[in-house]
Order: sequence, then C-alpha cells, then structure tokens
Amino acid sequence: METTNDNPTMNPFDKALDKLCMTPAGLVGLLLLLLLPFIPPFNQEYMLRWLIYCGFIAAMSVGFDFTAGYINIVNFGFAAVSGFGGYTSALLVVNLGFSPWISMVAGGVTAALLGLIIGMISLRLRGIFAACLSWFFGLAVMGLAIKLVWLTRGPLGLRTPRLFETDSNAPFYFVIIILLFLIYLACKWVVRSKMGLAFQAIGQNMDAARTSGINPVFYRVFNFTMSCAIAGVLGGFYAHFYGILTPDVMHTGKTVEVLAVAYIGGRGSLWGGAVVAFPFIFLMEIVRSTLSHLPGLNLVIYALVLILVMIYYPGGFSYFYDTHIRQTKNKALRYFLNGRET
Repeated sequence: METTNDNPTMNPFDKALDKLCMTPAGLVGLLLLLLLPFIPPFNQEYMLRWLIYCGFIAAMSVGFDFTAGYINIVNFGFAAVSGFGGYTSALLVVNLGFSPWISMVAGGVTAALLGLIIGMISLRLRGIFAACLSWFFGLAVMGLAIKLVWLTRGPLGLRTPRLFETDSNAPFYFVIIILLFLIYLACKWVVRSKMGLAFQAIGQNMDAARTSGINPVFYRVFNFTMSCAIAGVLGGFYAHFYGILTPDVMHTGKTVEVLAVAYIGGRGSLWGGAVVAFPFIFLMEIVRSTLSHLPGLNLVIYALVLILVMIYYPGGFSYFYDTHIRQTKNKALRYFLNGRET
C-alpha cells in the first residue's frame, strides 16, 4: 500500500497517493473493499458480518505491528487494552448517556492512559521481560472485568447500544474500513517522520540508538501509548457493533489472533497484516462455522501457518510481495515499455 517516492517531478496523482502513503495497487485494493458489499455473495448479511470482523482484525494488526514491528515489543496484553477501551465506551453510553461516537474516542483516550501506565512500568525492561509484563497487566485487567460484576456484569455480558439502529451490517462495514484506513495513515505518517526513524533505530539496536542521543524510554512509551489508543478505539467499535461485551474479548487468544495476522502479513510493514486479514480471517470464519464441533481449530491453523511463514518467508507476505510480485510486475512493465519503444 505504501510508497516512499519523494521525486519532485511526480505527477499530481502520484503526489496525492504519496501523501496517502499508498501505491496504485493499494488504492485499487481499498476501492475493492468499498465495493465488496455490493458484489454477490458478499452482500449477504452473515458474510458482511464476517467481513466486518476481518476489518476489525486488520485494523488491530496495524496497531499491533506499530509496536511489534518498529520498537520490537510484543504486547501480549493488546486484546485486554482493546477490551478496556470497549468497556469504557460501553459504560459511558449505558450509565452516562454518551453518544457511542464520542464514547469510542473516550475509550481510545482511557486505553492510551492505561497503555502509558503499562509502558512506563514494563518498557524499562527488554525483550521477553517487557512482553511478559504487558501480558500480566492484560490478565489483571481481564480479571477485573470478570470480578467487578456490579460494573461489567462479568461473564453475563454487558449490553450496549449499537452505532446504528439498523438490521443491516453495511454501515458498520464502511465504518471499520474507514477506521482501518485512518489508523494505517496515522501510523504511516508517524513512521515516516523523524520519530519513526527513532523507532526503527531502537528496534534494531537500542544501545546504539541511545549512544546516538535517542531516549529509548520516551520513544518506546510514546509508541506503546499510541498503539493502545488505537486498540481502545477499535474496542469501542467492537462493543457498539456486537452490542454485548464479555471478558472473553480480553483473552490472550484474541491477541494471538492479531499477532498471527500481523506476523503473516510481515512485521514492520503495517499494510501486510491488513491485506492478509481479509482472506485469512474470512477462511477462518468459514472453518469456525462449519467445524463448530472442533473449538480452537482456528488457533491450531494460525499456529501452523505462522510456523510455515517463519520457516520459508520470515518477512511475511510483505517480503514475498516486494521480492516476487513487485519485481515481476516491474519487469513486465519494462518489457512492455521497451517493446513499445522498438
């Protein structure tokens, strides 16, 4: 989806795409996603519901990859932070009468504050220690959601108003696609800035980055907080789409699902997980619905695919695209142009 061409001789169309951090292929893909609800059989309500979940996981993978792919921290509490934002949004609507649109933003703010607290404590550590500490925080938050029955209704589920009072899933689909694009754009703009260069330096060699004058704790906490804010907003969308929240949305298995998509798509690409999520999660939903007597089979498939990707293409789909599809496309274009010149 992205491009980094800063050539001043670019035409206006290419400049516009560059500002949007997209390539022509990415633009075509985005337009296809917007047209998908009008194309049979995807216009059926149950398929639209699956596609909404695909968009949700795609957006979550962008936020997750923003941390895992750039500062090299795996946030195993990512789903818990998302659920925290979802519960905040739901409670503001149910108890205080907020608009769901405003409460979604508030969910992102509170999730960012939670991420700031977790980050200031855990990101002074490195590698697996930081990942485990973020996981423990996530388990603690999920435990509170289970135990505070008077507030969250625990396993009984907290009912919350939906964004749209309609039986159609189409409006929700367009909202999640817009959210996906805005999240990608925000993350990509940050990555392209000087702050993004600091993220990459820290992710590659934190000691070398520190000797270059970069404050690793500040940049890591900022990155982590922004990622958690994204998770919180998406948690609010989840709450106001499904209309009910249970502590299961905070389970580590949900984080593993996002992690698998982000890694299969390619760490540090942002767009890789978003592209992979739609076909992959859609197929997993088919598996889940047709083989409902085998619970957890989707997680087994995630693990197997992830193992195969790590063995044969450690860089994920984005690496495969850059090394094979894009090169083949460029060779075909050069052949076509040379043929026309002769």
